[in-house]
Amino acid sequence: MAATDTPPPAQRAGFWTALRYKYLPTHMLGEVLAKSWIDTAIPAVLLAVVLAVFAVILPGFFSPASLSPLARVTGEYILLGIGQAVVIIGGGIDLSVGSMFALCNFFALWLMFTLKVPVLLAMVLTIVAGAALGAVNGVLIGYLRLRAFLTTLVTLIIFRSIANLISTNYGARLLGDYAVHGEDILTFMGDGDLFGLPASFIFAIGTSVLFYILLTRMRLGWHIIAVGGSRRSAFSAGINLRRTVFLTYAISGALAGAAAYFYAARLTSAGATTGLGMELIVITGVVLGGISLGGGRGTVTKAVLGILIVMCIYNGMLRMGLESGASSIMLGLILLAAVVFDIRWNKNRHKLLNRAYVSPALVEMPPRVSIERGSASPYARNDRIAETRPIGLGIVDGPEDMILDEDDNLYCGTRTGDVYRFFAPDYTRHEVFAHTGGRPLGFALDRDGSLVVCIAGMGLYRLTMDRQVIPLSTQTNRGLSVIDDSRVRLADDCDIAPDGKIYFSDPTTRYEVSEWLTVALENRGDGRVICYDPATGRSHTAIKGLTFPNGICVTRDGQAILVAETWSARIRKYWIAGPKKGQLEMLIEDLPGYPDNINRSSDGYYWAALVGMRSPAFDLALAMPAFRKKMVDRVAPDSWLYPNALMGCLVKFDADGRIIDVLWDRQGGDHPQITSVREHKGKMYLGGFHNDRVGVFDLPGADPGWSGWNDYWGQK
Repeated sequence: MAATDTPPPAQRAGFWTALRYKYLPTHMLGEVLAKSWIDTAIPAVLLAVVLAVFAVILPGFFSPASLSPLARVTGEYILLGIGQAVVIIGGGIDLSVGSMFALCNFFALWLMFTLKVPVLLAMVLTIVAGAALGAVNGVLIGYLRLRAFLTTLVTLIIFRSIANLISTNYGARLLGDYAVHGEDILTFMGDGDLFGLPASFIFAIGTSVLFYILLTRMRLGWHIIAVGGSRRSAFSAGINLRRTVFLTYAISGALAGAAAYFYAARLTSAGATTGLGMELIVITGVVLGGISLGGGRGTVTKAVLGILIVMCIYNGMLRMGLESGASSIMLGLILLAAVVFDIRWNKNRHKLLNRAYVSPALVEMPPRVSIERGSASPYARNDRIAETRPIGLGIVDGPEDMILDEDDNLYCGTRTGDVYRFFAPDYTRHEVFAHTGGRPLGFALDRDGSLVVCIAGMGLYRLTMDRQVIPLSTQTNRGLSVIDDSRVRLADDCDIAPDGKIYFSDPTTRYEVSEWLTVALENRGDGRVICYDPATGRSHTAIKGLTFPNGICVTRDGQAILVAETWSARIRKYWIAGPKKGQLEMLIEDLPGYPDNINRSSDGYYWAALVGMRSPAFDLALAMPAFRKKMVDRVAPDSWLYPNALMGCLVKFDADGRIIDVLWDRQGGDHPQITSVREHKGKMYLGGFHNDRVGVFDLPGADPGWSGWNDYWGQK
């Protein structure tokens, strides 16, 4: 490479600084905070801690004799917790679950022991009775639009008074002669188990699965979440608010009835204290599990974990000999802590995420090569790109790449997701060839004449000549990382190997296409090259750990691919066949600017478009990650220090990385940004991510009969 005439951007960082920014990146915290499962992980960890504490201070806590009755009671509370979670997610609260539980318990005993109703039918009728009690709350809150807290507080008092009245007057005559229709079934429901698990616990877990599917996969569940998140928005979206709120309370009542039936089967008794204080335990568990009291956020899994935590704590306190009053105080304090955590977590989680997610890496760029006009540098500026002619001026917006078929027709993508076709020879006649629904970036021509196109935010697609848009690869194999790197985020450029495999770049696994400059600021190698095999229809990650891999070009011998790492200002070679298969080598490591797309030339070499030039300020900032971090935290994004991406040129190089030629646009020319370059039949075509045209100019000395398709696939 050429000698430098500018000093390095900074002295090499110290050992501990390099170690900190390489092995202790804060972006991992940001990745964890960005995950939807973090809210579930918190109660899961808390449950593990609670179990560990009681295992130490209470010998035999995990013995079958201790866990079996705990699981039997916990199953009933899980049913109540699921119902409460549905109500809270829908934006309400139900304080009357304990009173409904007491009434349903009495009703179940009356059906089975007094009226001699078959056991299974009694279970169904008890659930229906619970739904009817919940429907009372639903009508008052959903249709009459009364406040949930006050309404359920009133129904708590009313239902409790009725339960006390009937248990006092009729409790002694309730059980009759103890004979029931289906005694074996009742015994199994109350005291039986299957595979060591109590029947109530199995029923509760099955119900949890059903309601998980309801909330995450079914329309009613989506409506409940939408109503809890924002009633005004849900109403504007056409959701029936009153019916949805009504159904949440009916569901809560039905699950209270199911829990009461298992309680009746287990104890076969009714008293004035049945269900007393149960709402405190249930609400504590649900909130502790991470169900937001503000509504619109939470899952069944969180509710179940929260109930398990509270039941373990409650059981542990009883085994420790604490009085019931002390247990209630402890539960109240836990509920208070959970509410405080819920409020503070909702308020500060996104603030913490914003501070941690962008985590600049320590990067020490090689010395910058001179581009001064008249210097001995092979990159010295010139005006050899002159008198370019526009194609699609005023029609296309942001043609990042373009390609020409064997009939000389030109195809390019636009910001709006369209792929335009401009017809040869004058390229004035045009049409929208296809609409992709995303941002088309890199193109390749397959052997059958179809277009292979990278669509940002979508993946790798094929556009057939009859204009079908066919997805090829939208995801790849999952890596061993907290980051979900299976989805293709930013498919950028592609090329096709002789065996038909398609290699395409995915510059980042963390950001979307609109944040491509943030990737430059962070400069952390989270990009990759993916290989799609049409024979199997599967994709796998071929190379990872690249810094914004962009341009992809298969070498003429079919043995390797050339990969442009834009923000590292270098080009690397990855061997895909031959004795070096799987090896990644440095080809050009000190480009003066940022390489974008790479394509073949007619004389056996390769063209690379430089989208912008390196600057002393940004090179220096790359060696100062703490400075970039402070800038992200304290400065508005539109005032961040970004790399210069508005000054580009064309570089020709050979397979060994030697610079053959450089073409610059004149000062103030039509193409300050060049993201792609295509040579075709003696002409050069230029694309730009922010340009409003495709540029074309005659290339002196180029083969007027050479085309990219022939170079890849031979004559038709």
